[in-house]
Amino acid sequence: MTFRPLLLGLLCAGLLSAGFAQEQPIAFRGARIMPVEGTPFDNGVLVVQHGKIISVGPSSTAIPSDATVVDVSGKTILPGLVDTHSHIGGGSGGDRSSALHPDVRILDGINPRDESFKRALAGGITTVNIMPGSGHLMSGQTVYVKPRPANSVEEMLVYVDKGKTIYGGMKMANGTNSIGEKPFPGTRAKSAALVRQLFLKALDYRAKVAAANGNAEKMPKRDLEMEAMLEILDGRRIVHHHTHRADDIITVLRLQKEFGFRVVLHHVTDAYLVAKEIAEAKAGSSIIVIDSPGGKEEALNLNFINGAALVKAGALFGFHTDDGITDSRLFLRSAALAVRGGLDRTEAIKALTLNGAKMLDLGDRVGSLKPGKDADFVVLSGDPFSVYTHVEQTWIDGKKVWDRSNPNDYPYAVGGYDVYPDGFSLDVCGGGE
Repeated sequence: MTFRPLLLGLLCAGLLSAGFAQEQPIAFRGARIMPVEGTPFDNGVLVVQHGKIISVGPSSTAIPSDATVVDVSGKTILPGLVDTHSHIGGGSGGDRSSALHPDVRILDGINPRDESFKRALAGGITTVNIMPGSGHLMSGQTVYVKPRPANSVEEMLVYVDKGKTIYGGMKMANGTNSIGEKPFPGTRAKSAALVRQLFLKALDYRAKVAAANGNAEKMPKRDLEMEAMLEILDGRRIVHHHTHRADDIITVLRLQKEFGFRVVLHHVTDAYLVAKEIAEAKAGSSIIVIDSPGGKEEALNLNFINGAALVKAGALFGFHTDDGITDSRLFLRSAALAVRGGLDRTEAIKALTLNGAKMLDLGDRVGSLKPGKDADFVVLSGDPFSVYTHVEQTWIDGKKVWDRSNPNDYPYAVGGYDVYPDGFSLDVCGGGE
């Protein structure tokens, strides 16, 4: 990556997470374990150590002699939930000086002590894509975090070994959110034109870098906007694109084909109308499910069938909260509503976990309970889609980070404005969606 200070911070975060994990093995025995990659175990065993999953299997699975054994009979264990689109952490994005801000980093605006992270943990969320808002055509760089207790955001960032650091994507938007008075575009057509101009400028910058061939004297002047754009063009930074209407979705896919960037479509209210086109473009879809549509005219057709329609078309999709549009504590409910709309239960669990991980390029690390993966998981009181089920515990890297039975944690599961005084006041265009 091109941001050396950030990489250094991530390396430090990797070292910190190593100390964060437990030394002795812990074995969870007796729960219904849903590994996502593989068949569920009705009386399963999950063993974790050093922040990683050691083994997962039926009741006959070997438990290390020095392990602490936890009886979770009657409970359900899922992989930690992956929220592919959230606004927790108190950050914001680009200002109104421009419609396009590729250089802005949400990383620089996140408060790691913000209590909204507790809300995510109370909902069983262990990996989050924190986004700038959607009031811009390009509002800035997103960041992938684990919402564990931390003194700095660097301690929350997701660091992946194998010589690759993944710290986020780029937030873009079209439709009504990004239309406004100058310098913002006044129409959908002008919106697309401005995006094209930015990508063409980036292609020209890349050509100059290539022509310099490593000669520092011939390199173009450093440009933070263009450096971020080259990461998009080179496939190192995924575009996370807010879009609702079918025609707006097709516009995104048209631009994606033209410039070759990787894209995950977000919200996609009309996905069921263009599911075939989304699948053919091999674009991921991060969908939101709410039971009270509103906020803007283009979202009035929001329904429960999008997940089933995307699966039928062969497209990858996951869920997101868009917190505070929907509450992180109720993330499981989004999948339950999609099941009501015809989505298979197994596909619904995948869309809460592994599919989201894949859309963040983290499928080899989180999203399923598989030996070698991060020990991120959730202990539920019962069936994941029952209205009577509670998240009882949330674990990240083999450490319990939230416990409903803890009187200090419990208020974050049930509290309202008294617990989250600033957690539900996001501006839709500037801070949410």
